[in-house]
Amino acid sequence: MAPVLPDRTQHPRSAASEETRGDKIYAAIVQGIMDSDFKPGERLPSEAALAERFNVSRPLVREALARLRDHGLVYSRRGSGSYVHHGPHRALLQFAPVENIADIQRCLAFRATVEGRAAGLAAENHDPRSLALIESAMQELERVIQTGELGVEADFAFHRSVAAASDNDYFLQTLDLLAEQVRVGMTVMRNLSLLKPTARLRHVQDEHLVIFEAIKARNVQTASEAMSKHIDNAACRMLEG
Repeated sequence: MAPVLPDRTQHPRSAASEETRGDKIYAAIVQGIMDSDFKPGERLPSEAALAERFNVSRPLVREALARLRDHGLVYSRRGSGSYVHHGPHRALLQFAPVENIADIQRCLAFRATVEGRAAGLAAENHDPRSLALIESAMQELERVIQTGELGVEADFAFHRSVAAASDNDYFLQTLDLLAEQVRVGMTVMRNLSLLKPTARLRHVQDEHLVIFEAIKARNVQTASEAMSKHIDNAACRMLEG
């Protein structure tokens, strides 16, 4: 019996299409917050009103609101709806179009999972050479902090050296495949950090140091958790007011 092929002429919208629509809703609300259409402390329109406004389904609106809550831009009051917490720094739009913010955040969420696991394996499997490469990347990051450079390549080299130390090429290949997206996110975040006092970059570097020391000590759980937390923190820092 011949296999039955799917009827693509009646196939529902793809997950990618739905994801893109969700990103547009997310970006539109972020833009509304930044334009003061939705002010801190004010209640956002209801899910039904937002769905009508953007001509989408309520589940898509609900998903966008959940992401906004995860990123600290809005908060919920039981039985009352969603309220604006704060807006991102205005300078964010100098470094990333608002429609790209959701994509950068999604990349960070993926990285937190993948690189967290890679850091745990690096703690378990590193050898003197791979550990030396991580330490060298740390020293380069320290140098760019001292000189006030952007340091995107140094930052990427650190994360890449941790992936390489995992002794599993798939982690390294995944990071290399994402290199362009990762660098875009790092460029945005490090530019924003340069607008803050030096203590901001020092705090980020301290997170790198915790990861390195855990890997060096072969503390698998701490290394994994420290890497995941570092990337999650980057997502929060990007959207700080």
